[in-house]
This record gives sequence, C-alpha cells and structure tokens, in this order.
Amino acid sequence: MKKLLSFLLAFGPGIFAIGYTIGTGSVTSMIVAGNSFGMGLLWVLFFSCLFSGVLIYVSGSYYLATGETALFAVRRHLPWGKFLAIAIIVAVGIGQWNSLIGILGITSNVVYEILALNFPGLQGSKYWVVLGLAILIIGIFYLLLLKGKYSIFEKVLALFVSLMGLSFVFTLLFVFPQPAEVVAGLIPKIPDVPGAGILIAAFVGTTMAAATFLSRPLFIQGKGWTQADFRTQRNDSIIAGLLIFTISGAIMAVASGSLYGSGTEINNVLDMSGALEPSVGKFAVSVFFAGTLSAGLSSIFPCLMIVPLMLGDYSAGKLDVNSARFKVITGVASVVALSVPVFGFNPVQGQIFTQVFNVFALPLVIASLLYLWNRKGAGLPAGRWLTNGVMAAAFIFSLIISWNGLADIFG
Repeated sequence: MKKLLSFLLAFGPGIFAIGYTIGTGSVTSMIVAGNSFGMGLLWVLFFSCLFSGVLIYVSGSYYLATGETALFAVRRHLPWGKFLAIAIIVAVGIGQWNSLIGILGITSNVVYEILALNFPGLQGSKYWVVLGLAILIIGIFYLLLLKGKYSIFEKVLALFVSLMGLSFVFTLLFVFPQPAEVVAGLIPKIPDVPGAGILIAAFVGTTMAAATFLSRPLFIQGKGWTQADFRTQRNDSIIAGLLIFTISGAIMAVASGSLYGSGTEINNVLDMSGALEPSVGKFAVSVFFAGTLSAGLSSIFPCLMIVPLMLGDYSAGKLDVNSARFKVITGVASVVALSVPVFGFNPVQGQIFTQVFNVFALPLVIASLLYLWNRKGAGLPAGRWLTNGVMAAAFIFSLIISWNGLADIFG
C-alpha cells in the first residue's frame, strides 16, 4: 500500500481528476446501468473517458505553456469572456454542489447500513443516525480543509482512491460478463426505455466532469510543475483516464454479470450490494461498502473546494486554499451538503438526479477550452489536429447527451 500511494502521489493532479470523476455518483450510475442494461452503455463510458482524458491533457498543457489557469484565460481572451466565465462558475458550481448533496447522502447511508448490520437496534432511529453521521463526516472534511495545504488533500485522496480501486477491481476477478456482451456494449445505441436519457446524462455528468478540466491547472500549480514537466503532465492525464475507465467499467461489469436480467430493483443503498453477492458471498456487503465509502469520501474534498477555487481562478489565476473566502464558501457548501439527510430523500434516486445537472455546463466548458487551445501566439505545442478533432467530437457528444437528458426530464 505504501508503494501504491507513492506511485499515485507521483502523479498528484490526476488523483484530483479521479476524485472529481469517480464518486458515489459513478458507483450508483454504473450499478444501475449494469443492472438495467448489462454492458449496453459501455460505449458511453468509453467515449466519456476518452474525451475526459484528452480534455485533462489540454487544460494542463495550456497552463504549462502559458502560465494561465482556465477561467482566468477565459475571462481574458474569449469574446464576452467575463460573462462566459461567470456563467461557467454558476453552472459548474450548481452541478458540483448538487453532486456533493448526493455524495454525502449515499456515504452517510452506507455507514449507517454497516452499523445497522452489527447493531440491529439502530433500525428504528435511521433518520437521526444518518443525519448525525452526515454532520460528522462533513465536519471532519471541513476541518481538514481549514488546514489549507495541497499536500494534505493529495494524500487523503490518494488513500481513498487506492482503497476504492482495489475494492471494485478485486470483484471483477470473480464476476465478469460474456466477452460478446462487452463487444456489443461498445456499439453506440440508446436503449428505447423510459429514463434511459436521464441515466446516460448522469453517466456523462459524472465521468466528464467539467470541474475536472477547470481545476486541473490549479492543482498542477499546487504541485509545482513547470514547462519541464510536459511529459509528466501528459502521462498523468493518460493514467487518470485509464484508471477512470478501469474502475468505472469494473463496477458496471460486476453489476452486469451479477444482476442483469434478474429483475432486481435498486431502491436503496443496501440493494446495490447485491451486485457483489454472487461473486464474494458473505463478504459482498463489506467489499461493496468499502469501495462505495472510499468513492464518496474521495469526492467530498474536490466538491467542497470547487466554487472558491473557481473564484480564485477567475480573479487572480491562483490556487486559493487559505483565504477567508475559501473558508466561508466551503462552510456554506458543507451545510448545503446536508440536504439529503435533513429532508430524508432517497439517496440512490437523489444521487442519480443530482449527477444529471453536471452535464449541462459541459458544452460551454469544452467550447472554451477548444478556443483557448487554438489561440495564436500562446506558445502551445505544434500538431494539435488530433486533440482538436477529439475535442470537437467531445463537444458534439456533450450536446447530444444534454439534449437527451433534457428530453427525458421534461418528457
């Protein structure tokens, strides 16, 4: 584990990319998708991870070449830059705070289910226990944020990402869908059933998180990388994309191999552990909860930080983790995060619904990065035709997914 953490810390900013991308939203969406459609939505995951990896690379490379962070550059160089940057901050901020609400709801319910298995007397006090756990979890993370050190955030995320990846990939050794199903799942098609558009939008919203690309230059800045680290930055982007696809694909594959076609409905947190039961028997709940809990905890830090980070980016192009503004806004986010436990919403449905909102800011962010990546006189790498093609495809892809999500919501 020590060697694994050392390896992950060598590619520091990629840890935050995984933290933003794979949370309880990914776990919930992948389990529900595998249960409902088998491997039929693997193509969505593949393209999302491909586009995400390229966009991570582009935003990081732009910073190393120009010294400008994403929103600072949008405000400075794009037509109507100030308006666009503010619109991005509002859209991404709402999406990430929505995600935070769902993440804390799932995480506190996961801890409750673990406690209830060992202490059955808690069953009658679920609301208050879940609320107390949610307050405890968000309180601990807020106190850690007050320390204001990038290295602390990085080490905590590295630990949770390691536990999450090991938990889910381990289960794939026992349950795996048929190879023919995997190949068929790479053929693009949208299932003609109610709710498929919303689930796909949630899929893309959690896998192609706009916050990942916007915050990338800031975390590279915190890591202290310079133009001499172009190759390291590129490798970090590739590894982040591959890990996102591997871990998310493992979750979907396990759910597909265990649940698809069984008629099982996933209505609460404990139902999702059924995806692992055929593979590891009585240890299913423990393994699933360990992975889900790690996924949730690894996403709380980035989601709490995103709004003050974007404001610091917009105003000065700097990583801001020490100011009074950072502490106040993350405190407000911590209170907002308690919405699911306070109002007693269904955490599974709440998590999927909150992930949908992330996809709507995506086209604007991709278009902005595409403009910056082709800005003349910026000293950017030559031969950008391949990245331009992938980014253009990502933009079209995000528009189609957003439209389908809206059609399902209003339909």
